[in-house]
Amino acid sequence: MITFHIITLFPEAIEAYLRASILGRAEKRGVLKFNLVNLRPFGLGRHRVVDNSPYGGGAGMVIKIEPMYRAIQSIKRKLKASAKGGSASGGNSSRLRPATDGQSKLLKARTILFSTRGKVFDQKAARRLARYDHLILIAGRYEGVDERVARYVADEEISIGEFVLSGGELPALVVTEAVARHIPGVLGKQESLEEWKGSYPVYTKPEAFVPDSRRKGTAWRVPKVLLSGNHKNIAAWRQKMGK
Repeated sequence: MITFHIITLFPEAIEAYLRASILGRAEKRGVLKFNLVNLRPFGLGRHRVVDNSPYGGGAGMVIKIEPMYRAIQSIKRKLKASAKGGSASGGNSSRLRPATDGQSKLLKARTILFSTRGKVFDQKAARRLARYDHLILIAGRYEGVDERVARYVADEEISIGEFVLSGGELPALVVTEAVARHIPGVLGKQESLEEWKGSYPVYTKPEAFVPDSRRKGTAWRVPKVLLSGNHKNIAAWRQKMGK
């Protein structure tokens, strides 16, 4: 079972979405797990400071490395403990080796930082990340996260597109849902997983919709092939329209 560990200053924002989505329902069924880690308690001093001004000057604040490092290490320590005597390999490795019932297996973890200069996320990346047991997702804020997190702590940087957001919570949710859709039991039908391959137009009742009843001949109609009942023709039409 995969566990998503999301480090954020606003866990309530992520929790609200999870409660209202297929992700929350999947967690209730025991298909996957979420661990929302509030960065604030890992802050420095009495006021739990998590940010500071950038070296070299510039606008905005930067998330400090100390609280982020502490938060990530806290997650990894718990993973080691749950591995029952397993030991992590050195360096910036993404693999932990636990002992379970006398047998060793690889408990895989991946630490991801969201960044505009990261590799653009796609369906291929979603399938790859779905093979991990644990994903540690770093949702930054303000002007970004201290570069040492990307250089020494994260396993990879991911971008969800060439645009700027106020924080990493939305990218974390995008990646989480895209990855979760590849986990058996999350979706009701395999077809839902494959929608990305070529999404064809969909229609529902009424067969004809008239936007302005005062004008004749303006009905917006459902294509006749979808009303034919011929599943072979319908499949061919969907394949053609989905290209």
